[in-house]
Amino acid sequence: MKRIGTFLLALMLALAVPAPCFAAVDEKTVEAPSAVLVSADTGAVLFEKNAHDRRSPASVTKLMTMLLVAEALDTGKIKLTDTVTGSANAASKGGSQIWLEVGEQMTVEELLKAVVIASANDACTALAEFVAGSDGAFVQCMNARAKELGLQDTHFENCTGLDDTAKNHFSSAYDLAVIAREVLRHNWITKYTTVWLDSLRDGKTELNNTNKLVNTYDGITGLKTGTTEKAGFCLCATARRDGMQLIAVVLGAKTSEQRFSAATALLDSGFADYRLVTLSADPKKITQITVKNGVQKILNPAVPAKQQLLCAKGSGDPTYEYKLKKTVTAPVRKNTRVGTVKSQTGRKNGGGTAGVCRGEYRQNRLLVGFCPLFKDILKISVEKSALLL
Repeated sequence: MKRIGTFLLALMLALAVPAPCFAAVDEKTVEAPSAVLVSADTGAVLFEKNAHDRRSPASVTKLMTMLLVAEALDTGKIKLTDTVTGSANAASKGGSQIWLEVGEQMTVEELLKAVVIASANDACTALAEFVAGSDGAFVQCMNARAKELGLQDTHFENCTGLDDTAKNHFSSAYDLAVIAREVLRHNWITKYTTVWLDSLRDGKTELNNTNKLVNTYDGITGLKTGTTEKAGFCLCATARRDGMQLIAVVLGAKTSEQRFSAATALLDSGFADYRLVTLSADPKKITQITVKNGVQKILNPAVPAKQQLLCAKGSGDPTYEYKLKKTVTAPVRKNTRVGTVKSQTGRKNGGGTAGVCRGEYRQNRLLVGFCPLFKDILKISVEKSALLL
């Protein structure tokens, strides 16, 4: 008898979606040369305007700094209570700052608050040096992380976003949304990104949030502003309502008010037009499979974890069609497909179908406004040892 090690049956859930879908806002509504609206839950792009154009992101650059600091904290490399000593390099940074002095000591948490709330460049540099050993080493980490995320339109020269001397420092609205989505996976960060006013040095240094939506927008969760003469007025705004979180990125607006208005319009449109739908196969429909020529005659597929997808409001709950093989012949390789579960959503009042939005990735780029067939959404699998007679 011949033994095969792990027997893994995979049942793929495919979602048929015939209709294209777009957010209600248009390019005229968004008064900025580049913008994007993305679902933080699924990664779906709901609106785009020149989303892959390479532009100076100003202090929205600090999203990557925040991400690397958050990852260092979550892995235990550093702690919020660690003490950081200000260097001459950090203290020399201009622009937004907390006037960090050479040799002054602050905790990681204090510096993180200064970065997230007040966009302080000196605090940002001090954190970068503490995490990676030097400002330059941290920038290398930023670019390495960007590559890991598959970002094709991003390159960093510094951790702050200061672009007066930078010649090859750029990102795109879409890439920044991807970074923001990673930042939000560390959900504790919103403890700081939603703070309107705070202070350091026993109240002597006031921290005012540069993102005015923190004080005005229902469900706001952050995330980062940026402004330079070269970049214009930039913003990554994130908000959560009814369990759904959205990311709006606006780059290059002519005025501060335009960036906030554009982000508000994008977020409002997303919350008005879409909802999250949970796809889950019925375990009673996933029946036993007979194994031919095997010592073990029956295998029981296991129901996978639930999956969330973005769906147009007005669509009904998903309906499912199950197609499953009744028999397989041993030996069976890992990840062998044994069937499909097709799911479709229809209008609540009947007639036609409602588009469930998701993009199709090609070379890490999302084709915006296209609703393809959903494939490989859920995998129903069973892990067993099978013997060949």
